Amino acid sequence: MRRTKRYKLKDGANPLFHIYQTVSFWKTFKNTLVIEAGRYIPFVRLKNALYRRLLGMKIGDGTALAYKVVPDIMFPEQISIGHNTIIGYNTTILAHEYLTDEYRIGPVVIGDRVMIGANTTILPGVKIGDGAVVSAMTLVNKDVPPGAFARGNPMMIKTASADS
Repeated sequence: MRRTKRYKLKDGANPLFHIYQTVSFWKTFKNTLVIEAGRYIPFVRLKNALYRRLLGMKIGDGTALAYKVVPDIMFPEQISIGHNTIIGYNTTILAHEYLTDEYRIGPVVIGDRVMIGANTTILPGVKIGDGAVVSAMTLVNKDVPPGAFARGNPMMIKTASADS
């Protein structure tokens, strides 16, 4: 089960329709500007500095977010990425999800020396362990253990112990 906290609006209102009751417009506006700029910045150190200082993301040394990676626009401070990790092209890292009757927020924790392939989507409330590899185009909808290989949609996980 993913680690998310659930919230409901009064009278069963649709949370996405009433989005600015759940998150500040100005926070979302600022985050959108920073993330859109960061998606196209070719300098990894500059991108990491922007995301750390202006969005509150935790990004370890030597970590690279490739071209067009999209961190969560509403709750980027919920994202933590370890050292020497690679996040592949056009990957989306979500820390929130809006449903018709509730919205959920959950931290995303990505460990050290993790490799995440292109066009992957990481859902809120998951942890990807140190040394894990996530194949391109994977939907990460549950935790990935350290050193494991994850792929596909639905995601399948192969652990080192399964090889023995």
